[in-house]
This record gives sequence, structure tokens and C-alpha cells, in this order.
Amino acid sequence: MKNFLLIVSIALLSFSFTKKEVKEVVIKTSAECNMCKERIEEKLNYTKGISFVSLEVSTKLLTVKYKEDKISLEKIREILSVLGYDADDVKANTENQQKLPKCCRPNGMK
Repeated sequence: MKNFLLIVSIALLSFSFTKKEVKEVVIKTSAECNMCKERIEEKLNYTKGISFVSLEVSTKLLTVKYKEDKISLEKIREILSVLGYDADDVKANTENQQKLPKCCRPNGMK
């Protein structure tokens, strides 16, 4: 019985020390300028489960590293949509998009 408890304890400890998998994804956004970059990166950097965010404004590509057990890709896209930006096939919340500075709205830099 003691051996069984010892084996179970070791197994549970090994599961608790396993490193959670970090996933990296690139999301196409509708970001237009450096203000967009700041807004998006600030919001996502303070979101639980996200460990890295970088937006390349010239390509509108957002690189995100996140822990799948803490947050889903769908939730990340939803956060971007609520901020007022497209995220791949998830369209921006139009009401919040209209609240963005003019330069941050679609084609705002043209």
C-alpha cells in the first residue's frame, strides 16, 4: 500500500511540473498605424495566458505566443474584434471600430 501511494504521489508531482505548451500564431489584422500597435500590444500583453505579442504595422501581422490551457485562439481574435480590429476571419466590432481615432480605422492612413 505504501508503495502504491508513493507511485501515485510521484506521478502527480510529475504532472504538476510538466511545462505547459506555448503556441505561436500569426493573425492578420486591420491595424493601420503605430497607435494601433500600442493599443493592441498593450491589451494583449496584459491578458492572462498570453506571453508575447508583436504587431508588424507594415504587414498588419500580429504574432502572439499563448498558453492553450489559459486562453484560446478564438478568445484572442474576439479580444481584437472588441478593440475594433479585424482578426483573420473575425470582423471588427463596428461600433468600437468607429470609436477608434480616424488614423486607426480601415484606410485611415490613406
